[in-house]
Amino acid sequence: MKNWKFLSIWIQGLFYLIAGINHFINPSFYLDLIPPYLGDEVTINVLAGLVEIVLGVGLVIGRSRKLASYGLITMLIAFIPSHVYFIQIGSCVEGGLCVSEWIGWFRLIIIHPILLFWAWSARRY
Repeated sequence: MKNWKFLSIWIQGLFYLIAGINHFINPSFYLDLIPPYLGDEVTINVLAGLVEIVLGVGLVIGRSRKLASYGLITMLIAFIPSHVYFIQIGSCVEGGLCVSEWIGWFRLIIIHPILLFWAWSARRY
């Protein structure tokens, strides 16, 4: 069982590390997904990328795992307006991500809670 927990932590940490780095490699992918009412999309994108990198690394370090887990939960909750906005604009960004509307809903209602639970479960490993 410990091997599965170890693997789960590393996969999750790597997932957020890569996602965070992608905010800097491919910022245009994220900018149109940030609701305009939140303000400066560039700053929000940079901060989101940095937070994902820090929390992804923090998750694999045993001493910071619990704090990183709670940070991921907070971050994922903070990302909900972006998912809702994506659905509101028809799940399609011109020149960017464009999927069926049901996929937008699936991400919000199914995938997001799974990610929240995964982050929550990491706190006790």
